[in-house]
Amino acid sequence: MKIGTKILILFLTLNFLSCKGTAQETETKKPTTEIDFSETEKSSIPKPIGMINDYGQIFTESERSELSKILYDYDIETTRQIVVVSIDSIKPYNDIQKYATDLGQTWGVGTAEKNNGLTIVVCNPCRQIGIATGTGTELILTDEICKKVIEEKIIPEFKNGEFYSGIKKGVIELIEKWK
Repeated sequence: MKIGTKILILFLTLNFLSCKGTAQETETKKPTTEIDFSETEKSSIPKPIGMINDYGQIFTESERSELSKILYDYDIETTRQIVVVSIDSIKPYNDIQKYATDLGQTWGVGTAEKNNGLTIVVCNPCRQIGIATGTGTELILTDEICKKVIEEKIIPEFKNGEFYSGIKKGVIELIEKWK
């Protein structure tokens, strides 16, 4: 055998052995599939477009403007933030309250230091409404108060097809109780 061929065989053998050694040293792991449903749910949350997020198109332009002014003025006066969202579906959620809470947290409604946000979500096709409060807000606006506002101010207007009137009355009542 020629010397060049021997060197080539030696080189290939050493190269093969070094690859084999590396393969033995690395640990193999079985691929696993983990599904995090909370991320799936949060990915269904739309991006915010303002204090009024009328994805369900239940308000007119003038109603959105008027309600935005009320919420903006209240935010400037108190640093408390209220966001109103209308949607056509809460899927993959089953509970509008959980959806409203996740939406408020994802969007960062209210200030982080005071956790003083309030998120109102209306799903007209689902015939559901939910109000989620930040931990600072719920010290004043308890679940009982929010439920009472929904039942006494918002739902009666909704039953007459007056979505804007119901939300406006509910917002004004919540602002009054939050002072």
